[in-house]
Formats: sequence, structure tokens, C-alpha cells
Amino acid sequence: MPKPHIITALDIGSNSIKLISAFKKSRTGNFDIAGQAQDLSAGIRKGVVVDVNKVSETIACLIKNVEEESKHKIKGVYVNIDGGHISCNCSRGLVSVSRADRKISEEDVDRVVQAAKTFSLPSNKEIIDTFPKEFIVDGQGGIREPVGMEGVRLEAEVLILHCFSPYLKNSSQAVLNAGLQINDLIPGPLASSQAVLTPREKELGVMLLDIGGGTTGMTIFEEECLNDFAIFPVGSSHITNDIAICLKTDIDTAEKIKLEFGKYSSKSSGSKASRKKVKLEGEEPLIFSPKTLNDIIEARVCEIFNLINKELKRVSRQGLLPAGVVLTGGGANLPGIKELAKKELKLPCRIGLPTRFSSLAEDPSFSAICGLIMMGSELEEEDGGGFSSFRSGVARGIKRFFKIFIP
Repeated sequence: MPKPHIITALDIGSNSIKLISAFKKSRTGNFDIAGQAQDLSAGIRKGVVVDVNKVSETIACLIKNVEEESKHKIKGVYVNIDGGHISCNCSRGLVSVSRADRKISEEDVDRVVQAAKTFSLPSNKEIIDTFPKEFIVDGQGGIREPVGMEGVRLEAEVLILHCFSPYLKNSSQAVLNAGLQINDLIPGPLASSQAVLTPREKELGVMLLDIGGGTTGMTIFEEECLNDFAIFPVGSSHITNDIAICLKTDIDTAEKIKLEFGKYSSKSSGSKASRKKVKLEGEEPLIFSPKTLNDIIEARVCEIFNLINKELKRVSRQGLLPAGVVLTGGGANLPGIKELAKKELKLPCRIGLPTRFSSLAEDPSFSAICGLIMMGSELEEEDGGGFSSFRSGVARGIKRFFKIFIP
């Protein structure tokens, strides 16, 4: 029996770093985990690698653990990139159809996307991905696949993701220093979208919020196309910090209080009868009211949702997404956050859990790494499998425009 093709993904998060090796089952298309490990993050601030050596050391330990569990040597990984330095721009390209019979070819599509990428960008920024939103043939818009159509003029409207080059290099160097090749670097919210959103939601119009420890990533899909992308430098760890400050306790106790007692409710009572008590080792018990805790949590979560509402207003999508909002990431584990999202964003809401991974199906904090594995599997299948084939795909400029840093 042939050995399964194993794909490895690395999720570098603000609170934890995760590494998973998995293989796809041919019959069901689902994934089985061959090995997994995670550890607390060190050297990462708001999704950005600020200490390359510390991150490399953590990754190296995770590699050793996963290799021992999976009995498989890890060579290359699919890695997420995060942080508020990642932003997007819409751009438009225009070319003339090259063939004498006026039929649009794949070469024409490549040329018009390349033309859309020729816009002014600071020298310390670089493009990491490009997503066509629509093609326009002789003034007729709303076209998804123009190849084979007849026309004289081809235009493309694309969404371009770009980032701060030094931060991109830090992420790359941390992985390379741990002895791994980088198969691809993928923005975390895009990976999470792959794992939790359905094709129908992407067609109707949906927003995904990936609430991590130090950042909140947002993607909006309409008609199966990425319509907007943003990462905000605030996440669930800020809620924990607020609880620690307001209740005058340590971070570990604040995290426990957040997850155990932090259910948002508009009917929270402040009476003494409802007060909660948390035992502390070697100290007096911590006593607090649910209303106080509710106010702390609501203030910070509302700050996140206010940022989201501003972005929705900017792209004219406030209250106009039929499939609503999908919450995922570790912050989606906060009790009551779905109800608060419905109230603040005025949209239907659900918690997004990773699909096709039965052993991780109940934890939204694994959405990004599951999405990385799914995207890696698709890319390798498209290009005939294998890392060398994937690199040739990049060289052809089919989808990725990321430059891998060589040490």
C-alpha cells in the first residue's frame, strides 16, 4: 500500500504556534492528522515576528515533536502571514487582445492581470497575492472567465494584497532558520476562509472574522470572489489584558475568568447574590460581579466590531451581506460573542468551525492551520503534486506572486 502524501502547515499566531502534518483520504476527501504540536508564542507581537531567533527555536521544537509522532521527515511547510501591515488595493489593467481572430487567450488574461499590478507602491512594500474580481470585454463587465470569448479590449479589476517587506522577511527567515522550505506564505484570514466558509456563502455574500490573540482578520466574499480584506491590530488577548487590569489579577487567572464566566448577556445582574468567586493559590479569593465582567468584555469586543463596521461602511456593505458574518479563530470561543456580533453588526451570525478535519471540528482556533493544509493540497493537486511542481507554478505566475527568501 503506497504511503499517503503528507502536507504540513505552520500557523504562527500571537498566542500560540501550531504545526500539523496531515494527509487527504482519497475516498472522502477529508483529512487525517499524522502529527500535531503547539506551543506558546514568543517573539511575536500583534501577528508580526519581531524576534526571529525565538520563533525559530519554537518551530524547531515543534518539528521534532511532529516528526516523532508522524514518523515522517518534514521538508516544506505552508505558512500563514499576519499583522496589520497587510493591506489591499483595487487596481485595473487594460490590454488589447493579441490574437488576429480576436479570441481571448490565457496569455491575454495573464497580461491584463500583470498590467493591473503596475501601480505605485512604496519601496518597502511588496505584493503577496492578486485576486481578479471581474473581467471586462469591450466594455461588458461582470465576466469571470474571459478565455475563449471574442473581443478587442480586455480589462481586469483586481484586488491586490501587499505587505511591509521587512515583516515578510522576518516570517520567512524564522521558518528557514528552523531548517524548513517555504511552500507558500498565505495570509491567515484567507486560510481560515478556506476552512470554514461554504461555496454558497461566498456566492451570496459573506464576511469572515478571524479573531486571533493579537489581531482580527476580515475577508468579504461576493459571487465567489474576494471583495475586501483587512487585518486590525486588536484581538482576544486585549480582552484578557483588560480583565487583568480591571480585576487586578494575573493574566492566567484573567484568561480563566474570561472563558469560564465571560458570557456576554444584556441581562447581566450586578446583585451580590450573583457575584462570582475564583480561588487563587496563596491569596484571598477574587470576587467580582458578572455585570462588571460583562462591561469589560463588551467594551473591547464592541471596539473590534466598530472597526469592522467602519470598514463595511467604506466598501458599502454595511448590513448588506445575505450570508452574514462567520466568526472563527480563538476569539470565537468567547461565550456570547455570537449574540453580540448580531447586535453590533446587524447581520446573521454563526461560529465557523474547520471542516474536513473530524478531530478538530469543535475548535475554531484551528481554522487557519486547517485552511493552510486544504489550500496546500489544492495547489499541489493543480500542479501535479510535489514542491518542485508548485514552484514552477509560481514561476509561471498562475496564482502566487510571493518571492521566497533564500538564506
